Amino acid sequence: MKKTCYLLIAIAVAVMVFASSASVLAASSLVVAQDTPPRMMNPHGDDSDAGLQYMANFFDGLLQRKGPDGTLAPALAERWERLDQLSWKFYLRKGVKFHNGNPFTAADVKFSFERLSNPDVSEFINTGKSITGVETLDDFTVVIKTKEPIPWFANNMHQVFIMDKESTESRDSGEVMVKPIGTGAYKLVEWVKGSYVRMEANADYWEGAPPLKTVEIRPVTESSTRFAALVSGQVDIVTGVPVELFDKIVKNPKLDVVSRPARRSIFLALNNKPGSPTADIRVRKAMYMAINEDEIIAKVMRGHAAPAAQIPDPPTIGYNGNIQRLKYDPAEAKKLLKEAGYEKGFEITLSGPNDRYVQDAQIAEAVAKYLAKVGIKTTLDVKPKSVFFPEVTGGKLDFYLIGWFDGTFDMGRTYFKLAHTRDDETGHGFFNGANFSDPDIDKLLKSTADIVNPQERGKVLQQLNKMAMVDKIAWIPLHYQEDLYAIQKGKGIKFQPRPDRWMVYKEISK
Repeated sequence: MKKTCYLLIAIAVAVMVFASSASVLAASSLVVAQDTPPRMMNPHGDDSDAGLQYMANFFDGLLQRKGPDGTLAPALAERWERLDQLSWKFYLRKGVKFHNGNPFTAADVKFSFERLSNPDVSEFINTGKSITGVETLDDFTVVIKTKEPIPWFANNMHQVFIMDKESTESRDSGEVMVKPIGTGAYKLVEWVKGSYVRMEANADYWEGAPPLKTVEIRPVTESSTRFAALVSGQVDIVTGVPVELFDKIVKNPKLDVVSRPARRSIFLALNNKPGSPTADIRVRKAMYMAINEDEIIAKVMRGHAAPAAQIPDPPTIGYNGNIQRLKYDPAEAKKLLKEAGYEKGFEITLSGPNDRYVQDAQIAEAVAKYLAKVGIKTTLDVKPKSVFFPEVTGGKLDFYLIGWFDGTFDMGRTYFKLAHTRDDETGHGFFNGANFSDPDIDKLLKSTADIVNPQERGKVLQQLNKMAMVDKIAWIPLHYQEDLYAIQKGKGIKFQPRPDRWMVYKEISK
């Protein structure tokens, strides 16, 4: 009864909040309630998926990902080639203009890539550090040189957006943070923080004007309010459908649910520091076998997840279909703990975010309860992602819950970020927040850097994957999420979710 009452109140509040802009609604081609707000409009200042999906509408990269399988395709670069182990050549598209009318040239590419290494404006520091120079051969040809071989370099070019050199340098830095000037399919009309982002189609877009003429995005982090906005007809699409409301949406005759298996895996990272209980592989294996992942999927995720046995997902180079999850076996877990000298268990702190992944805090709570059943007393330390992720990148944690999918579709990049021994100079191990370190993993991973052929590369990366997940138990995998959206029926909305979960409005029509 209480839940019904709260839902009715949420719907009433949503109607009051959204009714004030009814005239705008009538004129908008599409209105979306999105589960994450933008932090800024500087395309290099936020490397999160949540931030990049906004920027993908205002800016273009040298390349782009298209279609439901995320195929790498030309964008501001019409073609590209690898000249040698350290050099990449991009042939730029002619006739492209920024939103202010400035022509796009190689100078903008050089400026944008050099900007990546500036910590005052960029979270792509590791990408910036990996580049030794950008050479402009002419106005429409650039060569980018890297410090060491990076086989997946081109695969990442859809996430590095190109800025207009002239307007970025001439404007105040504060204005650059809130008023994007890109070459993208949409131009920013107005951004009222915490309320809405309005954009209009770029009639001069190099791919042709997008079908949706205007789009309004309403960042609504509270799930019941997003649901209420959809039920009341105030928005056309809702992202991040909460699993606890899924059944209500399915039963509503006015709504459709759109879902796809997510590329993001959820897993537990832990240290192997000498003297730590988790340095013993028997302990890590015991913790793995103590967790009833099937029950987490059924009760916490409401069935909207799939069990994972590794971090990469099937589309990623290096995914190894032969790796199987360890079975849930608390009795065997207790036996392993006894063999390792921890018959009476030990104490550990499990950290994690409470506002980043689907049911993240609830998953962490369930994990703690399972571990307690085999004698491992687990203290929960869940917190907002704004606090949690700096602790990860700072290497300050021993045991934590985190999610990951690789936008490059290459497991090598994943392992350099998550598993390699932390190295601040190269940026390796940047997301290795527990300081896990294994010389065998580092050595095999290093050997993959020179392998360009996808088939050969895949075989070695599969071997590396087995080493990490089976032989070493570098992480405890939990599950792959499911991406859930809801749309209004009868409006002719043509929408197909992307594998990276970005909302790219040039791909949506109505």
